[in-house]
Amino acid sequence: MSKNMLKIVFIATIILLLIITICGLFSFNTSNSYEIVNQYGEIIKMFGAGIYAHDSYFKAPIFIGSDFTMLVFILPLFIIFFLKLRKEKSIENHIDCFAILALILYYAASISFGVTYNSLQLLYIGLFGISFYGVCFLLAKLISISTSHHFTFEYSITKGMLAFLIVTGICLFVAWLPDIISSLISSKPLDLIEVYTTDITYVLDMGIISPLMFLIFYLIKKRLFIGYVFFRMVLKVCMGIGIMLPIQTVFQIMAGIQIPFPALITKVFTFVLLALFAALYERRIKSSVVANVSV
Repeated sequence: MSKNMLKIVFIATIILLLIITICGLFSFNTSNSYEIVNQYGEIIKMFGAGIYAHDSYFKAPIFIGSDFTMLVFILPLFIIFFLKLRKEKSIENHIDCFAILALILYYAASISFGVTYNSLQLLYIGLFGISFYGVCFLLAKLISISTSHHFTFEYSITKGMLAFLIVTGICLFVAWLPDIISSLISSKPLDLIEVYTTDITYVLDMGIISPLMFLIFYLIKKRLFIGYVFFRMVLKVCMGIGIMLPIQTVFQIMAGIQIPFPALITKVFTFVLLALFAALYERRIKSSVVANVSV
Protein backbone atom coordinates (compact mmCIF):
# COMPACT_ATOMS: atom_id res chain seq x y z
CA MET A 1 0.00 0.00 0.00
CA SER A 2 1.49 3.36 -1.02
CA LYS A 3 2.20 6.09 1.50
CA ASN A 4 -0.40 8.35 -0.13
CA MET A 5 -3.08 5.66 0.02
CA LEU A 6 -2.43 5.04 3.70
CA LYS A 7 -2.53 8.79 4.35
CA ILE A 8 -5.91 9.02 2.58
CA VAL A 9 -7.30 6.14 4.69
CA PHE A 10 -6.21 7.76 7.93
CA ILE A 11 -7.38 11.28 7.09
CA ALA A 12 -10.74 10.03 5.78
CA THR A 13 -11.20 7.95 8.93
CA ILE A 14 -10.46 10.96 11.14
CA ILE A 15 -12.92 13.19 9.26
CA LEU A 16 -15.70 10.59 9.25
CA LEU A 17 -15.22 9.83 12.94
CA LEU A 18 -15.38 13.52 13.82
CA ILE A 19 -18.64 14.08 11.95
CA ILE A 20 -20.34 10.88 13.13
CA THR A 21 -19.39 11.17 16.80
CA ILE A 22 -20.15 14.89 17.11
CA CYS A 23 -23.58 14.38 15.53
CA GLY A 24 -24.16 11.54 17.97
CA LEU A 25 -23.22 13.63 21.00
CA PHE A 26 -25.46 16.51 19.95
CA SER A 27 -28.35 14.03 19.86
CA PHE A 28 -28.40 13.64 23.64
CA ASN A 29 -31.78 15.12 24.48
CA THR A 30 -34.16 13.13 26.65
CA SER A 31 -37.17 15.44 26.32
CA ASN A 32 -38.50 14.17 22.97
CA SER A 33 -39.29 10.56 23.81
CA TYR A 34 -42.49 8.87 22.69
CA GLU A 35 -43.98 5.38 22.68
CA ILE A 36 -44.80 2.97 19.86
CA VAL A 37 -45.86 -0.65 19.46
CA ASN A 38 -43.02 -2.64 17.92
CA GLN A 39 -43.14 -5.58 15.50
CA TYR A 40 -43.31 -7.97 18.46
CA GLY A 41 -46.42 -6.34 19.91
CA GLU A 42 -44.56 -4.63 22.77
CA ILE A 43 -44.87 -0.99 23.83
CA ILE A 44 -41.46 0.59 23.34
CA LYS A 45 -40.20 3.99 24.44
CA MET A 46 -38.34 5.74 21.60
CA PHE A 47 -35.55 8.31 21.99
CA GLY A 48 -37.01 10.88 19.59
CA ALA A 49 -33.99 13.21 19.28
CA GLY A 50 -31.19 13.85 16.79
CA ILE A 51 -29.84 11.11 14.59
CA TYR A 52 -31.06 8.54 17.12
CA ALA A 53 -34.67 9.76 16.95
CA HIS A 54 -35.85 6.38 15.67
CA ASP A 55 -33.78 4.31 18.08
CA SER A 56 -35.12 3.04 21.39
CA TYR A 57 -34.75 5.09 24.57
CA PHE A 58 -32.67 2.27 26.06
CA LYS A 59 -30.27 1.90 23.11
CA ALA A 60 -29.74 5.53 22.09
CA PRO A 61 -27.72 6.47 25.22
CA ILE A 62 -25.53 3.42 24.56
CA PHE A 63 -24.83 4.66 21.03
CA ILE A 64 -24.11 8.15 22.36
CA GLY A 65 -21.76 6.70 24.98
CA SER A 66 -19.92 4.92 22.17
CA ASP A 67 -19.70 8.18 20.23
CA PHE A 68 -18.28 9.97 23.29
CA THR A 69 -15.66 7.26 23.80
CA MET A 70 -14.57 7.31 20.17
CA LEU A 71 -14.35 11.10 20.06
CA VAL A 72 -12.62 11.73 23.41
CA PHE A 73 -10.39 8.67 23.77
CA ILE A 74 -9.99 6.62 20.58
CA LEU A 75 -9.75 9.37 17.95
CA PRO A 76 -6.90 11.25 19.72
CA LEU A 77 -5.06 7.94 20.17
CA PHE A 78 -5.58 7.14 16.49
CA ILE A 79 -4.13 10.52 15.48
CA ILE A 80 -1.11 10.01 17.78
CA PHE A 81 -0.42 6.56 16.29
CA PHE A 82 -0.80 7.95 12.77
CA LEU A 83 1.70 10.75 13.43
CA LYS A 84 4.13 8.29 15.04
CA LEU A 85 3.89 6.03 11.99
CA ARG A 86 4.51 8.98 9.67
CA LYS A 87 7.60 9.87 11.68
CA GLU A 88 8.97 6.37 12.17
CA LYS A 89 7.78 3.40 10.12
CA SER A 90 8.67 0.79 12.74
CA ILE A 91 6.87 -2.51 13.01
CA GLU A 92 5.47 -1.55 16.44
CA ASN A 93 3.95 1.64 15.01
CA HIS A 94 2.39 -0.38 12.20
CA ILE A 95 0.90 -2.78 14.74
CA ASP A 96 -0.45 0.07 16.89
CA CYS A 97 -2.18 1.60 13.86
CA PHE A 98 -3.52 -1.80 12.79
CA ALA A 99 -4.91 -2.46 16.27
CA ILE A 100 -6.59 0.92 16.77
CA LEU A 101 -8.03 0.82 13.25
CA ALA A 102 -9.48 -2.62 14.04
CA LEU A 103 -11.21 -1.07 17.07
CA ILE A 104 -12.62 1.66 14.82
CA LEU A 105 -13.81 -1.06 12.44
CA TYR A 106 -15.64 -2.73 15.35
CA TYR A 107 -17.36 0.58 16.13
CA ALA A 108 -18.16 1.19 12.46
CA ALA A 109 -19.72 -2.27 12.10
CA SER A 110 -21.78 -1.69 15.25
CA ILE A 111 -23.31 1.58 14.02
CA SER A 112 -23.65 0.48 10.38
CA PHE A 113 -25.64 -2.64 11.27
CA GLY A 114 -26.99 -1.75 14.72
CA VAL A 115 -28.34 1.79 14.51
CA THR A 116 -31.75 2.46 12.97
CA TYR A 117 -31.48 3.99 9.50
CA ASN A 118 -30.80 7.73 9.67
CA SER A 119 -29.29 10.63 7.72
CA LEU A 120 -25.72 9.53 8.49
CA GLN A 121 -26.10 6.13 6.83
CA LEU A 122 -23.73 6.95 3.95
CA LEU A 123 -21.11 8.16 6.44
CA TYR A 124 -21.53 4.93 8.44
CA ILE A 125 -20.97 2.93 5.28
CA GLY A 126 -17.96 5.07 4.39
CA LEU A 127 -16.36 4.60 7.80
CA PHE A 128 -17.04 0.86 7.75
CA GLY A 129 -15.60 0.45 4.26
CA ILE A 130 -12.51 2.57 4.69
CA SER A 131 -11.64 1.13 8.11
CA PHE A 132 -12.15 -2.40 6.74
CA TYR A 133 -9.76 -1.83 3.84
CA GLY A 134 -7.35 0.06 6.09
CA VAL A 135 -7.17 -2.96 8.41
CA CYS A 136 -6.66 -5.27 5.42
CA PHE A 137 -3.92 -3.10 3.91
CA LEU A 138 -2.04 -2.76 7.20
CA LEU A 139 -2.29 -6.51 7.81
CA ALA A 140 -0.95 -7.15 4.31
CA LYS A 141 1.92 -4.72 5.03
CA LEU A 142 2.78 -6.54 8.27
CA ILE A 143 2.71 -9.91 6.53
CA SER A 144 4.93 -8.50 3.78
CA ILE A 145 7.42 -7.27 6.37
CA SER A 146 7.47 -10.69 8.04
CA THR A 147 8.44 -12.39 4.76
CA SER A 148 11.52 -10.23 4.23
CA HIS A 149 14.83 -12.08 3.98
CA HIS A 150 16.39 -10.84 7.23
CA PHE A 151 13.24 -10.87 9.34
CA THR A 152 13.47 -12.38 12.82
CA PHE A 153 10.89 -11.78 15.52
CA GLU A 154 10.73 -13.42 18.93
CA TYR A 155 8.52 -12.75 21.92
CA SER A 156 7.70 -14.36 25.24
CA ILE A 157 4.28 -15.44 26.43
CA THR A 158 3.09 -16.36 29.89
CA LYS A 159 0.49 -18.74 31.23
CA GLY A 160 -1.49 -15.68 32.24
CA MET A 161 -1.66 -14.49 28.62
CA LEU A 162 -2.87 -17.89 27.45
CA ALA A 163 -5.41 -18.00 30.26
CA PHE A 164 -6.55 -14.48 29.32
CA LEU A 165 -7.34 -15.61 25.78
CA ILE A 166 -9.28 -18.65 26.96
CA VAL A 167 -11.20 -16.76 29.64
CA THR A 168 -12.03 -13.88 27.28
CA GLY A 169 -13.19 -16.25 24.56
CA ILE A 170 -15.45 -18.02 27.05
CA CYS A 171 -16.70 -14.79 28.65
CA LEU A 172 -17.89 -13.46 25.31
CA PHE A 173 -20.17 -16.50 25.12
CA VAL A 174 -21.17 -16.50 28.77
CA ALA A 175 -22.17 -12.83 28.58
CA TRP A 176 -24.55 -13.20 25.62
CA LEU A 177 -25.45 -16.86 25.04
CA PRO A 178 -27.95 -17.23 27.93
CA ASP A 179 -30.03 -14.39 26.47
CA ILE A 180 -30.29 -16.17 23.14
CA ILE A 181 -30.93 -19.62 24.62
CA SER A 182 -33.73 -18.38 26.88
CA SER A 183 -35.27 -16.54 23.94
CA LEU A 184 -35.21 -19.66 21.76
CA ILE A 185 -36.66 -21.85 24.49
CA SER A 186 -39.50 -19.43 25.21
CA SER A 187 -40.07 -18.68 21.49
CA LYS A 188 -40.00 -14.99 22.35
CA PRO A 189 -37.77 -12.16 21.08
CA LEU A 190 -34.65 -11.20 22.98
CA ASP A 191 -35.12 -9.02 26.03
CA LEU A 192 -34.66 -5.38 25.04
CA ILE A 193 -34.67 -6.26 21.32
CA GLU A 194 -37.21 -3.41 21.10
CA VAL A 195 -37.38 -2.05 17.52
CA TYR A 196 -34.45 -4.09 16.22
CA THR A 197 -34.29 -7.44 14.48
CA THR A 198 -30.99 -8.58 15.97
CA ASP A 199 -28.21 -7.37 18.28
CA ILE A 200 -24.98 -6.70 16.37
CA THR A 201 -22.90 -7.02 19.55
CA TYR A 202 -23.94 -10.65 19.86
CA VAL A 203 -22.88 -11.28 16.27
CA LEU A 204 -19.48 -9.59 16.53
CA ASP A 205 -18.55 -10.91 19.98
CA MET A 206 -19.81 -14.49 19.58
CA GLY A 207 -19.24 -14.96 15.86
CA ILE A 208 -15.90 -13.22 15.32
CA ILE A 209 -14.03 -12.10 18.42
CA SER A 210 -14.59 -15.14 20.62
CA PRO A 211 -13.37 -17.68 17.99
CA LEU A 212 -10.46 -15.32 17.24
CA MET A 213 -9.32 -15.62 20.86
CA PHE A 214 -8.89 -19.37 20.48
CA LEU A 215 -7.15 -18.95 17.11
CA ILE A 216 -4.69 -16.48 18.67
CA PHE A 217 -4.12 -18.94 21.52
CA TYR A 218 -2.87 -21.45 18.93
CA LEU A 219 -0.80 -18.91 16.99
CA ILE A 220 1.08 -17.45 19.95
CA LYS A 221 1.75 -20.89 21.41
CA LYS A 222 3.56 -21.52 18.13
CA ARG A 223 5.35 -18.15 18.61
CA LEU A 224 4.21 -17.03 15.16
CA PHE A 225 4.58 -13.35 14.25
CA ILE A 226 0.98 -13.12 13.03
CA GLY A 227 -0.13 -14.39 16.44
CA TYR A 228 1.68 -11.47 18.06
CA VAL A 229 -0.02 -9.02 15.66
CA PHE A 230 -3.51 -10.39 16.34
CA PHE A 231 -2.86 -10.62 20.08
CA ARG A 232 -1.87 -6.95 20.20
CA MET A 233 -5.01 -6.15 18.22
CA VAL A 234 -7.44 -7.93 20.56
CA LEU A 235 -5.70 -6.40 23.58
CA LYS A 236 -6.36 -2.93 22.13
CA VAL A 237 -9.97 -3.85 21.34
CA CYS A 238 -10.48 -5.19 24.89
CA MET A 239 -9.04 -2.00 26.37
CA GLY A 240 -11.28 0.11 24.16
CA ILE A 241 -14.39 -1.85 25.13
CA GLY A 242 -13.36 -1.63 28.77
CA ILE A 243 -13.42 2.17 28.49
CA MET A 244 -16.57 2.28 26.38
CA LEU A 245 -18.92 0.15 28.50
CA PRO A 246 -18.75 2.25 31.69
CA ILE A 247 -19.25 5.43 29.64
CA GLN A 248 -22.27 3.88 27.93
CA THR A 249 -23.66 3.04 31.37
CA VAL A 250 -23.11 6.62 32.56
CA PHE A 251 -25.10 7.96 29.60
CA GLN A 252 -27.90 5.49 30.32
CA ILE A 253 -28.01 6.60 33.96
CA MET A 254 -28.03 10.26 32.84
CA ALA A 255 -31.06 9.38 30.70
CA GLY A 256 -32.81 7.99 33.78
CA ILE A 257 -32.50 4.32 32.84
CA GLN A 258 -32.28 1.93 35.78
CA ILE A 259 -29.52 -0.67 35.35
CA PRO A 260 -29.96 -3.82 37.51
CA PHE A 261 -26.88 -4.62 39.59
CA PRO A 262 -26.48 -8.16 38.13
CA ALA A 263 -26.39 -6.61 34.66
CA LEU A 264 -23.66 -4.23 35.79
CA ILE A 265 -21.58 -7.17 36.95
CA THR A 266 -22.01 -9.39 33.90
CA LYS A 267 -22.11 -6.74 31.17
CA VAL A 268 -19.78 -4.04 32.53
CA PHE A 269 -17.52 -5.13 35.38
CA THR A 270 -16.40 -8.30 33.57
CA PHE A 271 -15.24 -6.35 30.52
CA VAL A 272 -13.55 -3.65 32.62
CA LEU A 273 -11.60 -6.37 34.43
CA LEU A 274 -10.60 -7.93 31.09
CA ALA A 275 -9.47 -4.49 29.89
CA LEU A 276 -7.17 -4.09 32.91
CA PHE A 277 -5.59 -7.47 32.23
CA ALA A 278 -5.30 -6.54 28.53
CA ALA A 279 -3.35 -3.38 29.42
CA LEU A 280 -1.04 -5.41 31.66
CA TYR A 281 -0.39 -8.11 29.06
CA GLU A 282 0.21 -5.64 26.24
CA ARG A 283 2.94 -3.98 28.26
CA ARG A 284 4.52 -7.31 29.10
CA ILE A 285 4.49 -8.80 25.62
CA LYS A 286 5.84 -5.60 24.03
CA SER A 287 8.75 -5.55 26.46
CA SER A 288 9.60 -9.16 25.61
CA VAL A 289 10.09 -8.60 21.87
CA VAL A 290 13.49 -9.31 20.32
CA ALA A 291 13.43 -8.49 16.62
CA ASN A 292 15.54 -7.86 13.55
CA VAL A 293 13.15 -6.13 11.17
CA SER A 294 13.57 -4.21 7.93
CA VAL A 295 10.53 -1.99 7.28
